[in-house]
Amino acid sequence: MMWNLLGKLNKNLIIAIPTLMVLGFLFGWEFPAQGLKVMILPFTFLMVYPMMVTLKIRKVLEGGDAKAQLLTQFINFAIIPFVAFAAGKVFFVDRPYLALGLLLAALVPTSGMTISWTGFAKGNLPAAVKMTVVGLVLGSLATPFYVEALLGAIVKVELLSIFKQILLIVFLPMVAGALTQTYLLKRYGQQKFQQQVASRFPGLSTLGVLGIVFIAMAMKAKSIAAQPDQLLMIFIPLLSLYIFNYLLSTMVGKIFLPRGDAIALVYGTVMRNLSIALAVAINAFGAAGSDAALVIALAYIIQVQSAAWYVKLTDRVFGTPQTATQTA
Repeated sequence: MMWNLLGKLNKNLIIAIPTLMVLGFLFGWEFPAQGLKVMILPFTFLMVYPMMVTLKIRKVLEGGDAKAQLLTQFINFAIIPFVAFAAGKVFFVDRPYLALGLLLAALVPTSGMTISWTGFAKGNLPAAVKMTVVGLVLGSLATPFYVEALLGAIVKVELLSIFKQILLIVFLPMVAGALTQTYLLKRYGQQKFQQQVASRFPGLSTLGVLGIVFIAMAMKAKSIAAQPDQLLMIFIPLLSLYIFNYLLSTMVGKIFLPRGDAIALVYGTVMRNLSIALAVAINAFGAAGSDAALVIALAYIIQVQSAAWYVKLTDRVFGTPQTATQTA
């Protein structure tokens, strides 16, 4: 029963995330929310660890899609963070921590949903797995330096604190997930693990996401109630960033890559690891980080909704799959 419920939540993020945002707002409006901060780290671990259990890190060593991988990471680290930084400078001139949220939402590429959406769109799944692992590791290592270089003059940045949070919320769960995967594979075998065990973990990750979104909204509830227009102020640059990302990635994919690789590139650049971004914002920047967390929480809505719509448009953009090898 519980696994079925978690599976339904994972498939209905479009509804679940806005619902938890509203519930978080109502809770924060009625009750003191600062005590919820003690739950941030457990929920963060719950977000990241399940994804690591099912992540096929060995896929990084496989070849055959070098052009797609290079183009993906070039977009992820040489273009999108600087577009987000520029948007923050334009839209959040006097709100540096909102600009920080926009930057963090653009700094850690790919999540488990990168692989899922690529599969839904019949793209190159092995390429998407590789993009996820490489993007996660590079983004985690690069994030403190990008924040320091781009916003260090206006936001208090403690590199050691950010690195500590990255270690706790990325690399510790990654090691724990790899060990868990090794144990489960030995106990159940590859086939049973893939068919019966692995499918349960995304639902656990969704619980962590929903918990963090609830906390982020609860902590900002009174601020939002006092200035409801700030949601629109945040939504416009976020939506603009995602539209730019989709247009750029689609154009690059259509020009340089075959259909399957192009789809993987789109989802490997547009899907950001908002769970990690949210955890860094709340854990590494103290009370001021709640502004950044609000931006990232709203990004969840745009990201999930837009990914679902893009799947419906994929055949129109890239054409229908020609061979089974594209979805192997």
